[in-house]
Parts: sequence; C-alpha cells; structure tokens
Amino acid sequence: MPQPDLPVVGSTAPDFSLRDQFGQTVTLSGYRGASAVAIVFFPLAFTGTCTGELCELRDNVAMFRAAGVQLLGISVDSTATLREFAEREGYDFPLLADFWPHGEVARTYGAFLDDKGYATRATVLVDADGVVRASFAASPSEARPLAAYREAIAAL
Repeated sequence: MPQPDLPVVGSTAPDFSLRDQFGQTVTLSGYRGASAVAIVFFPLAFTGTCTGELCELRDNVAMFRAAGVQLLGISVDSTATLREFAEREGYDFPLLADFWPHGEVARTYGAFLDDKGYATRATVLVDADGVVRASFAASPSEARPLAAYREAIAAL
C-alpha cells in the first residue's frame, strides 16, 4: 500500500471542526496554546484491529497526558456509533465523527482511502502552536506500534 500524503512536518496543520461521541464540536485550533494533539485516524469502530489499537492507546494514555498531548481519534463513523464504541471500550478521549461530508477531514490530511470509503491508519502529531511535528501511517490491516507514538512525542 502506498504511504498516504500526510501533512509535511513543519507545516501548519489544517484546522477542522468535528463532533465528538457526545455531539460536542471539537476544533483543532481550540487546542492552540494549550496542548499538543495526536490526531489518530482509524478505519472503523468495532473492528478488531481498530479496537485493539485504540485499547492500547487507552491503556497508555498517561504517556500522552504526561507530555501534554491530547488524543483525538477520528473515523467516518457516526457520533452514535462512536459513543457506543467509546462506552463499550472505556475510551476517555474524544472520538470524532468525520461522517459528513464523508471523510472530509481524512481527505484534507491525505489519509482517506477512496477505494475503501474510510481513512487508513494515519497519525499526525501537532504541537501547541498548530505545527505538525511528526506523522506516520500503517495499512488498514496493521496496527501502528506504540513505539511510533513515543518517537513522535519525543519530537515535541
């Protein structure tokens, strides 16, 4: 699978506003000056690899919080689906619905797979100034390693 065309390290991250699993609007620029953000695109809720990957992030959320990094999961699922997914798995970080226009934010970030109709596994780490500091991706069938997140956080 070709690597997605993610935002370039050193560039300003494209801003977006999406609704979280509770229907609240979350805007990337709202974190400016407050915290870094790990934007974690994942294909679909309730699938094996996505569940395992997000559970690993849930179980290591202290690593992100200690570094002042807010996790934001993004998929093309609806807010209702993401709410059920978060409740079932105990995710205590926002899951954002890139539902309509379908996959628009994933497209903006170069992570949308047109032939599949969902995002690949792409992560973009944005610092508190809104600048991309790291990015990495894996195919939809592969989980991203936790070590890649550690390296990205170290880039802050």
